[in-house]
Amino acid sequence: MELLDIVDENNNLTGIKEDKEIVHKKGLWHREAAIWIMNENGEMLLQKRSATKKQNPNKWALTAGHVDAGEEPIDTMIREIHEELGVAIEKKNIEKIVSDKEKSFSPESNTINARFTEHYFTIVPYILTDYKIELSELSELRYFSIEEIEKIIENKDENYVFSTKKYMQKVLPYIKERREKLCVKK
Repeated sequence: MELLDIVDENNNLTGIKEDKEIVHKKGLWHREAAIWIMNENGEMLLQKRSATKKQNPNKWALTAGHVDAGEEPIDTMIREIHEELGVAIEKKNIEKIVSDKEKSFSPESNTINARFTEHYFTIVPYILTDYKIELSELSELRYFSIEEIEKIIENKDENYVFSTKKYMQKVLPYIKERREKLCVKK
């Protein structure tokens, strides 16, 4: 059982905790966290979700996860990175980008995901062989250029799971700016 804090439509804690399965069946508001991971070449890490995942199986996504009851979103990111990718990233190296509110229906699982997501960013020294993926969660990792990600969004490629277009318009300039700063340092 994975307990999540239930929040209201303004992201305020309600004091109610509920199992993740019930949260999605009832479409209850809850918290998630996601992170954009950039390598030292300015490329972004995406992960292909396992075929056994209920939500978005076999689709490419960011490293993300549900914020467990009593947990802070940034701590969720540190935990998810370690569990899914097998590497450690220190809290001081993670930057908050933006918050996003979205409610979506998943026909594959017949569930509603009503979530507030805290989006983060980090730069890592890792190459693909440094990661030790959790095969029950993921099937593949790959670094993508920002331009490839822009084309994926522009083409509305359904093999990739991102947040709303409005959200992406906020995030992409930030990521490009960070890439420019990284390239200047080299």
